[in-house]
Amino acid sequence: MTPARGRIVVATNPNASFGRNRAVGPRTAERLEAAGYDVAMLREPNFELLRRETEAAVRGGADALVVVGGDGMVSLGVNLVAETELPLGVVGAGTGNDLARALGLPYDDPDAAIDALLDAMGRPPRTIDAATVRHGDLTTWYACVLSAGFDAIVNDRANRMTRPRGPSRYTLALARELATFTPREYVLTIDGEVRTQRAMLVSVANTPSLGGGMRIAPAAEVEDGLLDVFIVHPISRVGLVRVFPRVYSGTHVDHPAVELLRARSVRIEAADVVTYADGERLGPLPVEVTARPGALRVFT
Repeated sequence: MTPARGRIVVATNPNASFGRNRAVGPRTAERLEAAGYDVAMLREPNFELLRRETEAAVRGGADALVVVGGDGMVSLGVNLVAETELPLGVVGAGTGNDLARALGLPYDDPDAAIDALLDAMGRPPRTIDAATVRHGDLTTWYACVLSAGFDAIVNDRANRMTRPRGPSRYTLALARELATFTPREYVLTIDGEVRTQRAMLVSVANTPSLGGGMRIAPAAEVEDGLLDVFIVHPISRVGLVRVFPRVYSGTHVDHPAVELLRARSVRIEAADVVTYADGERLGPLPVEVTARPGALRVFT
């Protein structure tokens, strides 16, 4: 049900894109209020406090949740609204904005993203897939990509970097990690079939891209009920450097070291590998990932 000028919770990350877009949250709230919505605006000094305050606001009654920021804010929103009737709106104002990309929303123009949100809120929400990942005693939802391997290590380094400000951080982080990285031994259980293999990385994607447009699974769809498993078999550092630029166009899929397959569930085991989902650190392997068809209602 589309909110009929109802109560909208707006959660914003003032530090998204290194603070360059800190005015986007207040501007989103102002535009929604001008359109006649009752807006509860949340902006807290740290992510955990923002998560708790947003959860409380949603439980207090809301017709929609709007998150302003990058994929970290998407993660916050998805973990609050998945498998509920509450629709999620996304104003891409972060570094990656990969869910916005997947949904055909503006991802590099916050004002256009606000316009698109207001337009979309006049129509019924779209239903898309998500995924759950069980890690230890916890279960976390994600909407885009889970990384377990070289890409997760690059993500970890990029998150600790303050410069450059933008997606090029991932490129620089990759170059720095490449010097010492070696393939890992994985045990993968894909829809019940067990395989043991060495690989550079294993990712499980619901959407085509991560890291601000790296199209690791270019054929991934958010409404097919399946996850795209992306595996890079052992490859030399020179070979990886040569194939890496092709990730942005999605043409890397023809490389002999690249394997893509679709699955409903994936268990990933390996030593000394940390996982990330939607850019957020989950912890070490093992993890169990499960497709959740139609779990999210989003404004697009």
